[in-house]
Amino acid sequence: MPALEKFEKFNHHISFAIEWVGLIGFLVMMLITTVDVIGAKAFLHPVFGALDIVMQAQLIAISFAAATTLIVGRHVAVEFFIPLLPKPLQKIVDIFVNLLGFALFLILVWRLTLYAYSLQIQNELTSTARIPLYPFAYGVAFACIPVCLVYLYHLLTSISRLVKR
Repeated sequence: MPALEKFEKFNHHISFAIEWVGLIGFLVMMLITTVDVIGAKAFLHPVFGALDIVMQAQLIAISFAAATTLIVGRHVAVEFFIPLLPKPLQKIVDIFVNLLGFALFLILVWRLTLYAYSLQIQNELTSTARIPLYPFAYGVAFACIPVCLVYLYHLLTSISRLVKR
């Protein structure tokens, strides 16, 4: 299926591109923590709002790396019962699991967008550094879109495997 292969390649490009945003979030987290610890211990002057910055950077690092993690198979999976089932039933379970994952992340995109909008309207800020929270909620919603696409690819692949038999 050339269309499915193109879709997979598209997913890989998008997922690995936004993974760089997650990497930058991880590096910011490390940098702020290091500067905060050195500043607090050596110069008795910690970084103002370090905890707020690290929390938001952690959110970015995790959410923007989720699609790549799913693609390379580094997500948590429990497979002790499924391999014992007959092959056709395994394929059906695989379709069901991918459908649930796709639906979950679609709902997450939808609800996170609504949540981000409510944060924007209410002008919610972090407690110390007074950083607006809504851009981060929009960012996480955006980062969930490639996860939806990866689950959709897995779902279509599972369906095609079941149909091929």
